[in-house]
Amino acid sequence: MMTCSRLFPLSLYLTILVSCAVPPASDSNPKASPIVAEYSAVADKLMTTALADSFAYNRLAELTDSFGPRFSGTKNLEDAIDWILEEMKKDGFENVHGEEVMIPRWVRGKEWARMEVPWKKEMAMLGLGGSVATPSDGITAEVLVVDDFEELERRAGEAKGKIVLFNAPFTNYGKTVRYRYDGANAAAEAGAVASLIRSVGPYSMNTPHTGGMGYKEGVPKIPHAAITVEDAMMLGRLADRGEPIVLSLYMEAHFEDDVPSRNVVGELRGSEKPEEVVVLGGHIDSWDVGQGAMDDAGGCVAAWQAVKLMKDLGLRPRRTVRVVMWTNEENGLRGGNAYHDAHQDELKNHVLAMESDSGVFKPSGFGFTGSDHAREIIKQIATLLEPIEAGEIAPSGGGADIGPIMREGVPGMGLRVEGSKYFWYHHTNADTIDKLDPHDVNLCVAAMAVMAYVVADLPETLPR
Repeated sequence: MMTCSRLFPLSLYLTILVSCAVPPASDSNPKASPIVAEYSAVADKLMTTALADSFAYNRLAELTDSFGPRFSGTKNLEDAIDWILEEMKKDGFENVHGEEVMIPRWVRGKEWARMEVPWKKEMAMLGLGGSVATPSDGITAEVLVVDDFEELERRAGEAKGKIVLFNAPFTNYGKTVRYRYDGANAAAEAGAVASLIRSVGPYSMNTPHTGGMGYKEGVPKIPHAAITVEDAMMLGRLADRGEPIVLSLYMEAHFEDDVPSRNVVGELRGSEKPEEVVVLGGHIDSWDVGQGAMDDAGGCVAAWQAVKLMKDLGLRPRRTVRVVMWTNEENGLRGGNAYHDAHQDELKNHVLAMESDSGVFKPSGFGFTGSDHAREIIKQIATLLEPIEAGEIAPSGGGADIGPIMREGVPGMGLRVEGSKYFWYHHTNADTIDKLDPHDVNLCVAAMAVMAYVVADLPETLPR
C-alpha cells in the first residue's frame, strides 16, 4: 500500500497529510482504497460509454480497409498518417502534429519458392524483412532440414552449398523467433547458400509469416525466407525418410535509401499540470502483408478512442494525456527511438507510458514496470476495471516503442489480452479486420481509458 497522501481525494488530502502514515504493503486492500471511491463513478461512465456502440471498430475498419498494409517507406503508411492527423483534428484533439523520423526502406520485390524434387510444388513463402536477394537467376540447391541450431552444429559438414531449413516447431515466440532473426547467420557460417525457416506460429492454413531478421558483421549474407508450417513439416518428413529434396528460390529483396515518416501525436491537455504527461499508443506501421489490423492498427485505434472518449464525456484530467502512434516499429524501431530523442527534456515529466501491441482481443489487464509504490497505486486503479474482467496487474510490462523512455525511468505498462490466436495471424496475409471482435475492441478502449484517465487525474503524480 502507498502512503495515504497518495490515495485520498484532493479535498481530503491537505487536512490529513501531516498525520498520514504508511501501512505495510501486506495490509493493502485495493478495493477499499479512496482511489476506488473517488473514481468509481467516472470509471463506470467511461466503460459504459465505450461499450455502447461500434465506433472504435468501425474506425479501425476504415483505417485498414482504406489504406491496407502500412509498411515503412510506403505511400500507404504516409497516407494513413495524413488521414489520422486530419481525423484527430476533427475529433478536437489538441497539439495534433507529426514528428519527422527517417526510416529504412526495405523492398520485397518479386519472390517465389518451388520444390523440384521429389515432385514439383509451388510453395507459399515470404522473404524475411532485411534479407538480401538471390542471384538474378535464383538458387536451386539440395535442402538440409534441421530441427534447431544444435542439430545444424552437429551436421555443419553437410550444409555447404545447400539450402538449410530450420524446421523448428513453435513453443513460444521468444524461443522460436531466434530462427527467424539468426537463422541466416548460422546457416551461412556452415556454408549454406540460403536459409529457410518454418513460419513462427502455432497454427497455419498455408499462411507464411514474415518478420525481421538480422545479419552479423563478417558473416556472408544469404537470402532468408519463411515457408509455411505445412510445407516445413512435409520437408521434414521427406528428410526423415532419407529422400533427397531440391528447392528453387528466387527473391528480389533489397534496401533503398532511408525516407521520412512521422510519429503521430495528439493530446488532451491537462487542466492543472499540463506539463506532466501520460502517454498511450501503439505502432502505426505494419508489415507489407495483410492489413496490419491486430498488429498494430488495433492498438493505435484503442488508444486514440480512449482519449476521444474522455473528450466526448467532457473529462479533462489534471495532466495531459498524449496519444502517440509510432512509426517503423516492425523493421527498425526508429519511431520509438526518435520519440525518446525528441522529448528527452520532458521525460522527467512523463508520468506513465502505456502501449498496446498484442492485438485488441479481450483484455485481462496490464503488465506494469515501475516502483513498488507506483505498483500499489496501479493495482488500486485496476480494481475499477473488474466489471469488465480487466483488473489484472502482471509483474512486468511495457513495449518495444516505449522501451527507450522506460530505460530513462518512465514507468511503463502494456495492455494484456487473451492472445491465444495472436500468433495464428501475426505478420501474415491473414492479419485482417475480420479476425477482431467489436466488443473486444471496445473493452480494450475502456481499459485504456480508465487507466490513463485516473493516472492522469490523481492528486499526486504517480511515484517513480
